[in-house]
Amino acid sequence: MHTTPASRNPWVFVPTLYFAEGVPYILINAVSVVLYKRMGIDNASIAFWTSFLYFPWVIKMLWGPVVDTHSTKRKWIVTTQLVMSGCLVIVAASLHLPGFFFLSLAAFFVGAFISATHDIAADGFYLLALGKEDQSLFVGIRSTFYRLAMIFGQGFIVWLAGSFESHTGDTTYSWTLALTIAGLLFLVMYLYHRIILPEPPGDHPAMEAGDPGRNPFVEAFLSYIAQEKFLPLLAFILLYRFGEAFLIKLAQPFLLDSREVGGLGLSTSEVGIVYGTIGVGCLLAGGIAGGFVIKKFGLRRCLWPLALIVNLPMLVYVFLSSRQPSVFIAAPCVALEQFCYGFGFAAYLVFLMFASRGRYQTSHYAISTGLMALGMMLPGFCSGYLQKLLGYHQFFVLTAFLGIPGLVTLFFVPIPEEHTRAKES
Repeated sequence: MHTTPASRNPWVFVPTLYFAEGVPYILINAVSVVLYKRMGIDNASIAFWTSFLYFPWVIKMLWGPVVDTHSTKRKWIVTTQLVMSGCLVIVAASLHLPGFFFLSLAAFFVGAFISATHDIAADGFYLLALGKEDQSLFVGIRSTFYRLAMIFGQGFIVWLAGSFESHTGDTTYSWTLALTIAGLLFLVMYLYHRIILPEPPGDHPAMEAGDPGRNPFVEAFLSYIAQEKFLPLLAFILLYRFGEAFLIKLAQPFLLDSREVGGLGLSTSEVGIVYGTIGVGCLLAGGIAGGFVIKKFGLRRCLWPLALIVNLPMLVYVFLSSRQPSVFIAAPCVALEQFCYGFGFAAYLVFLMFASRGRYQTSHYAISTGLMALGMMLPGFCSGYLQKLLGYHQFFVLTAFLGIPGLVTLFFVPIPEEHTRAKES
């Protein structure tokens, strides 16, 4: 009888686990935008309705304690991966039906809940399956493979759909094939992780359901809001990417839209290469560079420079929308934009880890990332309408100014001394 070991070399499961965490997030929140744009949906509807897809990541804090207190993180991981495979296949099939927009949105929405639950379990499992030294060592590895998942989604899947489009001339059929391939990938992930994931001794419910006088939901939230300077912390999480939150839903439609309406007129495959492959590759490089800089100089010394750098992407889009250059100019501009964003975003990720501590660290991290998703969701509701009202150029100018509130929070946000010193690896 096969017995799963209590521990394994992290190299055999950390990379694949975080690749599996990144793929559905990017398919649901970013690739869906390209899908609907190619299927003829207008920008305002795309931005408004796909912003709802962030919602499960916003409220995942509410069922973080459920994952903590029911079953094991390992079981949550493999089950959600199997269900996610089915969700993606359902999205692919729905594209051929009348009312495909809301049918596919509904399937994406269910997939978002599944993916958010997988995130909670995977992040908690990481803390249980790895020792403290390995946790620090593999932070960069997990981030790298999460970003590679973005390249797979925004790069390979979009490029693949574009290639099918150019050969068949059938957009619906092309996206059905591409999303089905993504669904089959998750079936493979489920089978692999069911065999490979270890069963660490600490992977058990944090508290038995019958424990008298103890409510894990209340305890998790109370311990989170009891942190030092909670309100500045909350403002920082919500506003650090405020300008980017308006921009992100319209970046790919801008690249796809014709020059007559202010876009760059790129093809689906070109967007897959420029934004989803080159861009995400530079995002990955920026994240690694940002993590290295923070490790060397400490978060306190790096926070202001990285916060300024994270707002540079808006200025790049101001330039692109004013000049409407060819793809050969747009590609390096998008590369620069994504590198700067990844570089500045590293400080944000470190801060979210700082805000997750104590007995309910899995729940705390879920709360922090839920608030992060809320900060991305709310601006998305109106970003499409603002772009339609202002046009692309004036809209991108506005996003540049909307980065200022996040900078203001830096004057008040708490950073403990142990997070300010450079640390040895």
